[in-house]
Amino acid sequence: MITGIVVALPEELRTLTQSRLKQGDYLSVSENILVTVSGAGSENAAIAAQGLIDKGAEQLISWGCAGALATHLKAGDLLIPSNILTQDNKQLSTHSAWSQQLISRLEQGIQCYNDKLLESAGVISLANEKAEQYQKTGAFAVDMESAAVARVALKANIPFVALRSIADLADQDLPKAINYAMTAKGVISIPKILFYLCTHPAELAGLIKLGINFNSASKTLKKVASQLAQVTQVQ
Repeated sequence: MITGIVVALPEELRTLTQSRLKQGDYLSVSENILVTVSGAGSENAAIAAQGLIDKGAEQLISWGCAGALATHLKAGDLLIPSNILTQDNKQLSTHSAWSQQLISRLEQGIQCYNDKLLESAGVISLANEKAEQYQKTGAFAVDMESAAVARVALKANIPFVALRSIADLADQDLPKAINYAMTAKGVISIPKILFYLCTHPAELAGLIKLGINFNSASKTLKKVASQLAQVTQVQ
């Protein structure tokens, strides 16, 4: 059975493979795993997910990082959500048996949660906004792509799970440089970040902290990636 994995950003792809991949291209990282880089955002993720199905994927994974809404989540914690709350307040369930199989294979030391993930149309940057969403929805974390992949899987009647590691903490404001550097294609432009830092040097500390958190999230995803080839969807 071929598993298709949607990864939003090239930086997240490196947790699965050291190969470079252009947005919209596809890569077999093992005999039964096919990966694509979508770019950030629901529209990009939906296109990528459908492309994986067209290439033969029979089940889908949304893979990468997420922003914490619950304050007890730490950088590198893993969320394999039981369901996703969409922007229009609908609940999309993930494949329970597959999720539990993945959880049972995790290395010791990985803190994993099976709670709700929230869909967002854009980056939730401010700590007070994260707190508001947590109080309103009860979701532990947020991303922009998983619900879109789930909708494509639901339409195709194939299994879906999300694996998201925490890189952005609930009590921290995201550096404004991130939104500034996000391109129309949903990828982060390093030259734009450097330009922003030249005119807003106070942003550097926040970017360094985010980089440290992203490194923790990446380490978790790399550990999980080593088990993926052996974990297939449970019928």
